[in-house]
Amino acid sequence: MKHARSLQGRLLALLMSVVAVVWMITAAYTWFDTRHELDELLDGHLAQVAALLTTLNLDEIAEDEHADAPSLHRYAPKVTFQVYHHGRLISHSANAPSQPLASASSAPVFQTVTLDGDTWRVFTTPGKQADVQLFVGEQLHSRADILWALLRSTLWPMGMALPFLALAVWWAVRQGVEPLHRLGQTLAERPAQSLGAVNLDQAPIEMQPMLTALNGLFGRINELMESERRFTADAAHELRTPIAAIRTQAQVALGETDDALRRHALQATLEGCNRATRLVEQLLTLSRLESGAEPALSPQSLNDLIQSVVSDLAHLGLAKQQDIEVQAPTPCTVLGDATLLTVLLRNVIDNAIRYSPPAARILLRLQGSTDAALLTIEDSGPGMSEADLQRVGERFFRVVGSGQSGSGLGWSIVQRIAQVHHASVHVTRSPTLGGLQVSIRWPTQR
Repeated sequence: MKHARSLQGRLLALLMSVVAVVWMITAAYTWFDTRHELDELLDGHLAQVAALLTTLNLDEIAEDEHADAPSLHRYAPKVTFQVYHHGRLISHSANAPSQPLASASSAPVFQTVTLDGDTWRVFTTPGKQADVQLFVGEQLHSRADILWALLRSTLWPMGMALPFLALAVWWAVRQGVEPLHRLGQTLAERPAQSLGAVNLDQAPIEMQPMLTALNGLFGRINELMESERRFTADAAHELRTPIAAIRTQAQVALGETDDALRRHALQATLEGCNRATRLVEQLLTLSRLESGAEPALSPQSLNDLIQSVVSDLAHLGLAKQQDIEVQAPTPCTVLGDATLLTVLLRNVIDNAIRYSPPAARILLRLQGSTDAALLTIEDSGPGMSEADLQRVGERFFRVVGSGQSGSGLGWSIVQRIAQVHHASVHVTRSPTLGGLQVSIRWPTQR
């Protein structure tokens, strides 16, 4: 497992590296620029000295070759000059070498030469007379000394400022990541059951997307936990009744001596088990839908699904001598999950069969258009009152006095499946058969 890297440490390392690189680039630029300007300045001084010497006449220069120029400054030993006439040295400074500083030239020129281990910067130019040659030179190491002296006054303060700059960068980075530390502390201090939004005072703009995503995650987790709590409460609430009924019938069967009555009690026990099984299946389906898991949708033929569900439930209608009619003249294809669509159709058709009286008429009409598919399920049963219609879809809501067993979860499942498939469900009274009419509209597959 790799060790976690500190964001503050990474920022410090990055910024200090950038500062160090910029400092070195600045120092190098200062070095080269100062050296260039210093060379230009000192070369100009050499040319100026040579220009002064060219203004002198030969008779103003002593013929004695040992008549040395006086040293008037502490840098004077670093600078020298020579005056040659007809190839003979007629005047020079005290530190001038015995041989010419450089080769003679017919035009002013700068040369860098090495004599007796010393490197000189020499300006060579002819004198006022053509047979006079002037040499003015300066030892290059003196220029290096001057350059170092100039750079010390510039780079030394910059070097001394580096530790303070590093301290300032450290403080700035620490202040910059302080909101992250506060966020971590806030999350660490939150109770485990707290899933509300995280509010961080004066949070920088860069942290807003993270806070938004974090609060969104907390919201989704809260919805999942609330769904689990509802599922647990619903299951505990609704399973209590069938389990109690099964227990009662089992006790009756154990204590009954009459075979017919015992068989009736056992049959009621089996019916209670079937009811509990259907309830568990309904609860699990609803739980999966409310967990937010999006099913994979693919083109499905509503005609085939309706035919399959009606075939499975036909025996219930036949037992009650009901007339179940399906009108589906045109093929209709929608995007959906076959299992979930089957559950939806089974719930609405099963409700129509169970809540309609014997010999009732049940009509399924499927109509398709270019942009939608409409399925209507109508029956000639008693229907529902306006007050009950307003409560359709509430969990565990059942019409009182219907005489039918159920969990009250069917409509919740229908509406949730329809929502997953971007369909709409509308429940009203049938204008033709007088009972209940359920209309489901899907967007069609193009």
